[in-house]
Amino acid sequence: MKDPNSLPQDPMLAELVKMSRRKTLTRRTALAGAAGVGAALGLAACAPAGDGGGATSEALVPATDVSDSEKVLVWYNWPGYMDVSEDEFSRPTLDRFQEQSGITVEYLEEYNDNDEWYGINRNELIAGKDVGADLICPTEWLAARLVNDGQVQKLDSANIPNKANVAPSYLGAAYDPNRDFTLPYQGILGGIAYNKELYKELTGKDAPESVEDLWASELNGRVVLISEMRDSIGVIAQSKGIDITSASSFTEDAFNGVIDDIAALYADGKIKAFAGNEYMDGFANDEYVAGIVWSGDVVQMNFGAGYDKFGFFIPETGGTISSDVFTVPMGATHKKNAELLMNYYYDPVNAAELAAWVNYITPVVGAYEEAIKLDPELAENKLIFPDEAFLASTHGFRALSAQEEQVFVTAWGRVQLGA
Repeated sequence: MKDPNSLPQDPMLAELVKMSRRKTLTRRTALAGAAGVGAALGLAACAPAGDGGGATSEALVPATDVSDSEKVLVWYNWPGYMDVSEDEFSRPTLDRFQEQSGITVEYLEEYNDNDEWYGINRNELIAGKDVGADLICPTEWLAARLVNDGQVQKLDSANIPNKANVAPSYLGAAYDPNRDFTLPYQGILGGIAYNKELYKELTGKDAPESVEDLWASELNGRVVLISEMRDSIGVIAQSKGIDITSASSFTEDAFNGVIDDIAALYADGKIKAFAGNEYMDGFANDEYVAGIVWSGDVVQMNFGAGYDKFGFFIPETGGTISSDVFTVPMGATHKKNAELLMNYYYDPVNAAELAAWVNYITPVVGAYEEAIKLDPELAENKLIFPDEAFLASTHGFRALSAQEEQVFVTAWGRVQLGA
């Protein structure tokens, strides 16, 4: 087995891996434009490390579960992904779980970017060691890597009877067909956000109508792209008529064409930065006027602003759709506690209350009916409860082979570095 601490031969990739190991990152220190470490980790995560590029060559043994004697749980999640009280001092659904279960939850917003998180925790994952959390919420594509590489534990469905409430459309993941290792937390949409007042002030238009509107000269240096490759590339590729669900349409050549276009836009100053979740700060302080982002974050941005400051839409050419999932790392020692929490959030009442605040797509059957009781207007929000017509405008980024993953992510990382 190759030493997981070894560096790739490519000097650029080796330096990026060293950067990721030198830094202890939080979601607020991660990215500073194209030189950000999140972009570097987009490369480092795919740097050659062994035959699997990160795979575990020997079967790992799950850590001993001490949930019965230790009523604690550490949960890593994304920013703005949990309901909070109006004074922001409590998390109502999570607090209620703790009261009902007797389990103390340490809830930490540790994600800023999937590649970044994986790059920081890669060595521990490969070795089956503790990553600091019992429950994590990576995006589906990264979860597939963790499952395929044998780095997460099998879930005990007996502890999750409410798994029966998961919408059937979420149960057929190719990498985990029976959902033995992962379960959906929230569905996520990638589209275009904009500052309503500033956009109109700068362009004279009420709102952008297409991806091309982001490149207007009036917005030079005020546009941000999310550092998540599948969303930024996915939205832009669709604007060029590329079917991102199809390997015959979304070829490596097609991908490289999109990369070249983005590189030119960045070099010309059309794009200000590539950013993880901290793009919310850039919108809040008016640094960014528009960009490609995740839908639910716009709700959080408006909550922070105290009024409907930002708009969001799926361009006619198409947006992206995926999901973040619950999964338990191999080194976690409180798996049962994590399973009990998953079960709690698959109760439609709790799922509806969570969805009412985070405004992402809930995967729970029955949550719509509960949402009607909470707020009929909320139940009609297609960002949370999309109908078939709305979903037809969103598409999932096609599955990549291991070789494609390395080629695509490395190219994406080089663009962000301005290389």
